[in-house]
Amino acid sequence: MNRLDVTEKIISTKVSKGLKWSEVAQKVGLSKEWVTAACLGQMTLDAPQADIVADIFGLSNEEKKWLMVVPYKGSLPTAVPTDPLIYRFYELVSVYGTTFKELIHEEFGDGIMSAIDFKMDMARQSDPNGDRVQIVMSGKYLSYKTY
Repeated sequence: MNRLDVTEKIISTKVSKGLKWSEVAQKVGLSKEWVTAACLGQMTLDAPQADIVADIFGLSNEEKKWLMVVPYKGSLPTAVPTDPLIYRFYELVSVYGTTFKELIHEEFGDGIMSAIDFKMDMARQSDPNGDRVQIVMSGKYLSYKTY
């Protein structure tokens, strides 16, 4: 057994029970974005969080332990994503990545936006021309140090 096996069981159980990630997140008491990432094997749950997730998805004690192991981050099977939705994010970074970089450096200086001290919110936005996906990302700015 490994973390991928647990992730696959979580997804299978979610489908069979007709659960929504927002429902799982509400029970855990954290954002749907973070809890979804954790259930998909990209974040580490603490013991109380793992207990809740294990209960929701019917995980064994051994499976629950995998929820508390620091994962190998990065869940894409290929360097260039082939899933159309995920590819659009790749395309977004390919087209606007240099713009993000230039504007962040102009505003903050030489550094990065953290994906560790990070928040994200995804919401549906009604629009008469077709609903829109709104994703707000907020990461702490970290400047490069001189030494």
